[in-house]
Amino acid sequence: MSETIEILPYSQRWPEEFREIARELEKAAGAHALAIDHIGSTSVPGLAAKDVIDVQLTVASLDAPLQPALELLGYERKLHLKDHRPPGRDDLADDELEKHFYFKKNRRVNLHIRVAGKFNQRYPLLCRDYLRTHPHAAQAYGVVKQQLAKYFPNDANAYYDIKDPVFDILMEGAYIWADKKA
Repeated sequence: MSETIEILPYSQRWPEEFREIARELEKAAGAHALAIDHIGSTSVPGLAAKDVIDVQLTVASLDAPLQPALELLGYERKLHLKDHRPPGRDDLADDELEKHFYFKKNRRVNLHIRVAGKFNQRYPLLCRDYLRTHPHAAQAYGVVKQQLAKYFPNDANAYYDIKDPVFDILMEGAYIWADKKA
């Protein structure tokens, strides 16, 4: 990956940018869109992040015919992506991690299309909600990302090889928190 990893302080403009993106996606996806959610670090107030808006479009099936409409909006599809399997989650069926992934370059947007109720559809929402309600965890996670970007600005593989397991540790706390809320 040739793009430099840069972690920026939280921007107040990210939520509004998401709302504009969501309005476009809602029109393009129509009835196929069960939900459109702001996910990822830019969805957590105060969290340092890459200047990339991550969006989750929840659908009933990955067979929904969305590609032509998304391409008209300037999205490009990256084929054959699955979500990261957290360590110890070997019991997850492969379809629990399937998604379609699109991106936009001119206002960097990552669009994750996932099926309602699947592990990978719930995971980013739990992550977002946990970090929103646990600002100390969010701040610590932000520092990890800043340090990784400092040491590996041009090595996305190294950045994610370390960030993903750190995040998996954080998510164990999120699961406990969610169980106590339920």
